[in-house]
Amino acid sequence: MSAADDKERMRRWRLLLGGGEADGTNVDLGDRDAAIDRALAALYDANDGTNRRGGLQASAPNAARWLGDIREFFPSSVVRVLQKDAIDRLGMSRLLLEPEMLASVEPDVSLVATLMSLSGVIPQKAKATARQVVQRVVDDLKRRLDAPMRQAVAGALRRSTRTRRPRHSEIDWDRTIRANLKHYQPEYRTIVPETRIGFGRKRNALRTIIVCIDQSGSMGQSVVYSGVFGSVLASMPALRTHVVAFDTAVVDLTEKMSDPVDVLMGVQLGGGTDIARALGYCQGLITRPHDTVLVLISDLYEGGDRADMLRRAAAIVGGGARMVALLALADGGAPSYDESVAREFAGFGVPSFACTPDRFPELMAAAIRGSDLQEWAANEGLTKA
Repeated sequence: MSAADDKERMRRWRLLLGGGEADGTNVDLGDRDAAIDRALAALYDANDGTNRRGGLQASAPNAARWLGDIREFFPSSVVRVLQKDAIDRLGMSRLLLEPEMLASVEPDVSLVATLMSLSGVIPQKAKATARQVVQRVVDDLKRRLDAPMRQAVAGALRRSTRTRRPRHSEIDWDRTIRANLKHYQPEYRTIVPETRIGFGRKRNALRTIIVCIDQSGSMGQSVVYSGVFGSVLASMPALRTHVVAFDTAVVDLTEKMSDPVDVLMGVQLGGGTDIARALGYCQGLITRPHDTVLVLISDLYEGGDRADMLRRAAAIVGGGARMVALLALADGGAPSYDESVAREFAGFGVPSFACTPDRFPELMAAAIRGSDLQEWAANEGLTKA
């Protein structure tokens, strides 16, 4: 190892250890590294012998300056980690109620979830700034997720409605040509299309999709992603989409899905969970069971009538609808969930597994096609119950 490499390695150890008598590096920091060290110390250094608490809780301006510093010193991915640590470790959530603070943060899904948990106490002076933060995250998610969702669902709908007696405007020419290659006529340099394959007659609402979202405190990221996906699904004419949120009460958000920012700003994370009541409401939305897919996004910790919840889930599936329980719709790993409920669900045909946002479009496509969702989850390597 060269002297320069060794010096850089010791510099990194010095910033990691935080200095003091115990660091053992004997590294002197330049001005920029000293500023980085102060930013990390504000979050991670102890100020007494028992607790590791930094100095961000004094005022919103101090925290805003700190956020500006870390955005200068670190890439966005690291900034988001530091922000989350500050919120979790230092109780910085209350400072998000200040406009100056909100204007300084790096917007991400976790931050929006935190704002949703604070929605009931955000003061008027900070509401406009909070909305701007949520809008930036929603816009970014829609840029990433809108097209894959539309493509996956549209493809699944075409395949599920294909017919052998199509009208001219409904012919799937690619599949028709491939099916009739054996009827190629060399002298005419053409194919005789004895078999015509089409997409089927376009009908309104080929499928009914019900997205049922648990808005208890542990489901923050899932609520954000569900709101964005629900908005995309609701905008597709070939689907009849219902979006329902619940805790101990049930709220039908379907008419509001044209503006997911409004929906997310109105969500109050936390409180109890009554899955049975939510499933009961969803049952009333099912008019064509065999054309209906119900996606329950919940960790399955039931605070209401467990037996009633199981009866309703069994009745939904027994009536012909497809149902899947997503334990999380988030970027993280395996969630905490009620394993006994997941096993009961599996017993009558409701698979339960976690799903990342990038896999959700293909999940919906598989559900529309009528694929075995448990097998699909296993093939995709998703966490499952």
